[in-house]
Amino acid sequence: MGDFYQNGVITTLHNLTQRPLEDLEAELVRFSKRRPMSVVLPSLFSELEGPALGPILDDLAKVPYLSEIVIGLDRADEKQFAYAKEYFGRLPQHHRILWNDGPRLRAIDQMLADKGLAPVEPGKGRNVWFCYGYILASGRAKAIALHDCDIVTYKRDLLARLIYPVAHPGFNYRFCKGYYSRVAQNKLNGRACRLLVTPLLRSLQQVLGYSEYLEFLASFRYSLAGEFAMRVDVLNDLRIPSDWGLEIGVISEMYRNYANNRICQVDIADIYDHKHQDMSAGNPKAGLSRMSTDIAKAIFRKLATQGTVFNLETFRTLKAAYYRIALDFVETYNSDALINGLNFDRHAEEQAAELFAENIMRAGEHFLNNPMETPFMPSWNRVLSAIPDIFDHIYEAVEADNREFADQ
Repeated sequence: MGDFYQNGVITTLHNLTQRPLEDLEAELVRFSKRRPMSVVLPSLFSELEGPALGPILDDLAKVPYLSEIVIGLDRADEKQFAYAKEYFGRLPQHHRILWNDGPRLRAIDQMLADKGLAPVEPGKGRNVWFCYGYILASGRAKAIALHDCDIVTYKRDLLARLIYPVAHPGFNYRFCKGYYSRVAQNKLNGRACRLLVTPLLRSLQQVLGYSEYLEFLASFRYSLAGEFAMRVDVLNDLRIPSDWGLEIGVISEMYRNYANNRICQVDIADIYDHKHQDMSAGNPKAGLSRMSTDIAKAIFRKLATQGTVFNLETFRTLKAAYYRIALDFVETYNSDALINGLNFDRHAEEQAAELFAENIMRAGEHFLNNPMETPFMPSWNRVLSAIPDIFDHIYEAVEADNREFADQ
C-alpha cells in the first residue's frame, strides 16, 4: 500500500484503500456515456504464443466500459493474421486488429514515405503511432489507455485505475502515467529505471544545473512504464520517437504541450512483472544496452531543444557523475532489498551501472555526430495537412482487413 506523499511537480494518485474493482468499473460505465473509452494493445505475433496475452484477454473480456479495443499486430504473415483474428475473437467488445505487415497498411506506409512522413524504424513506437492514427480515424473514443501485452501479473483493475483520471468528467487531466513497484521472483527488477534514469537525471542536474524539464521527468515514479492514458485530442499533436525512447518521448511531449496540473501519475498495480530484456553487454544494438542508449539520446535531444549546449567534455563529466551516483543507488537498493528479505546481486547491479555509464557516453557521441538526426515520427496534425484524407485510408484499410479475414 502506498503513502499519500506528493513529490515533484505533477499530481500522484495513490492506492490508499484497495477500492473494490466493482466500484471503479461502475463509475467508469457512467463516465463512458459522456467520454467513450478505448484501449490500445501493441503486440508482436510471438506474444500470441506466450503465457501472458491469453489471460490478459480473458480479463479484458469482462471490462464493461470499453467502446473499442485496438490491437497493433507486428511481425505477422497472412496465415498468422488470420489466426490472430480468431485469437482475439474472444473479446466481446468492438475490436479491430491493425495488420501492420499486411499489404493494405504497407501501401499506406508507402504513401506516407512518398511524402517523407513514414516511420523509418519498425518497433513498438511505429506500432503505437499507427494505432493512434486508427483511433483518430474511427472516432469511437474520447479517452484511451495503452498497456503492453506481456504482463504476466495482469488484473483488469490496472486498466480501470489507469484510465480513470482521464475519463472522469470532473478531472482536468489530459495525460496519466501508470506506476508500480517492480518486485517479482523475490528480487528487485526495473534496472533501466532504477539504475539508469534516476541517477542520470540527478547527474544531469549536478552537471548542468537546475532545469524545469529535468525536475518534471524526476517527478515520475516509474518513467519507463509502458502504461499510460490520455484524452484523444492529445494524439493530434503528439510527436513520439520510434526507438526505445518511446516512454521518455511521450512524457517529454506532455511537458512541451501541457501545464503540469494537466498531468498525473497513478498507482496501478501492487505486483507487476513482464518480459525482461537481457543486458546484452556485448551487443549495443540489443536488449537493455540498446534501450539505455536510446533513452539517454531522447533526454539529450530534448535538453538541446531547450538551449542546452553539449560537447564531448560535458558527456565525459556526465559519465563520471552518473557512475558515482549510480553506485550510491546500488548501496541504497541493497539496503531496501535486505530489509524486505529480497535477493540482491550486487555484482550484477554494478555491472549494469558500468554498462549504462558506457552507453551514456555512446549516446552523447552519437548525438554530437548526428546533428541532423530526426528520430521522431510526425504528429498526426502534420500528416493530415499533407494527406487530408489519410484517416479515410487508414480506416478503410483496417476495416477491409478485418472484414476479409472474418469470413475465413
